[in-house]
Amino acid sequence: MRRWLEDDVIAHGRLPLLCFLLGFILGFVVIRISVRLIRANVRWWPGNIKAGDTHIHHMVFGVVTVLLSGIGLIATAEDSTQVTSSVLAAVFGVGAALVLDEFALIFYLRDVYWEEQGRTSVDAVFVALAVTGLLLLGVQPATFLDYDDFRESRGIGVRLALLATLVLNLLLAAVVIAKGKIWTGLFGMFFTPLLLIGAIRLSRPGAPWARWRYGDRPRTMARALARERRYRRPVIRAKIFIQDLIAGKPDVQHAKSAAEAELRRRVVAAPPAPPPHPHLPHLRRIEPPVDEHVDS
Repeated sequence: MRRWLEDDVIAHGRLPLLCFLLGFILGFVVIRISVRLIRANVRWWPGNIKAGDTHIHHMVFGVVTVLLSGIGLIATAEDSTQVTSSVLAAVFGVGAALVLDEFALIFYLRDVYWEEQGRTSVDAVFVALAVTGLLLLGVQPATFLDYDDFRESRGIGVRLALLATLVLNLLLAAVVIAKGKIWTGLFGMFFTPLLLIGAIRLSRPGAPWARWRYGDRPRTMARALARERRYRRPVIRAKIFIQDLIAGKPDVQHAKSAAEAELRRRVVAAPPAPPPHPHLPHLRRIEPPVDEHVDS
């Protein structure tokens, strides 16, 4: 561990990133313990902070912490020591954890912390941890940019190859994301073969790609639906169980029933793309969204 810390972290200037990650984990764990104790009405633990009748969410403290530490990082960027940067990065990580722990409140604009939608906050935390962990391990988006031949060569051929590879990488990422595979697109930016796999395989049935390409191909859409239900079921069950473990008391039966409810709600065929306008054959008519709960 010490050798890894010295050779791979400190030597490459990643100590602030490590401190950010540790601060993020510490902030998330502490605030989750706090809200669990508050919900359990533990007498010796301080309750919610209020200003009069207004409950001050911990997201507010997170925003202030991120703002102050971010200003400190910018203000000391030119002459900062690694110790100063690391301390400020750790404080920034704590603030970021407080904000992302209530990401669902920001997204839904209402307090859904203990509701089903509150799991969005846990998803946001997982994404932040995954990206930070990859960066800490030295894995960077478009890692081919790190090759000395690409960075140092001034040949026009090498530069054109770099540009073409970068454009191809971004196009593949766009296709994967259009197919509804957000995690594959995210990690594929760090490991290009994942983008190739995601771009070749079937789209998720509710994704924009399925709307554009599978609307008049019922067999392909049926395959996408069957595949989504088969492969997503165990993943969703595990995700809900872990989210429940973090957010509240875990329950295997709840994970199973909630997973089936989420499959029924989310694994649906995308509506077909609207037909082209008769007078503008090259444009598509923009139609209002259709309520999924209204029978057609």
